[in-house]
Amino acid sequence: QVQLVESGGGLVQAGGSLRLSCAASGRTFSTKTMGWFRQAPGKEREFVAAINWSGTSTSYADSVKGRFTISRDNAKNTVYLQMNNLKPEDTAVYYCAGDGPSWSLPFKLNHATEYDYWGQGTQVTVSS
Repeated sequence: QVQLVESGGGLVQAGGSLRLSCAASGRTFSTKTMGWFRQAPGKEREFVAAINWSGTSTSYADSVKGRFTISRDNAKNTVYLQMNNLKPEDTAVYYCAGDGPSWSLPFKLNHATEYDYWGQGTQVTVSS
């Protein structure tokens, strides 16, 4: 059974930092694009970041560029999202997404429908 399990969410003050982890089990994702999405109450799920299979290329939403960093450790089958200088508007449930589109199709990276596996989500709340 393939599973993606997120951890690391919580409550933090504006300007603070959190590091999310996404541990995969049931199969390896080391050859696949991985991503992070988020969904705030009353809003649609939105793209946050993606990383290619080797970790050498990344893509970010404009709203998080310069503040968030996505990385991966294929030996541990784990993807990370380091979030710095958090803002209240970053408050959302954050989801890990696996089996994303080929990196040769960058216009698909921010489409949730292009990812085949999803975690259950972890809540991030940023207070002002």
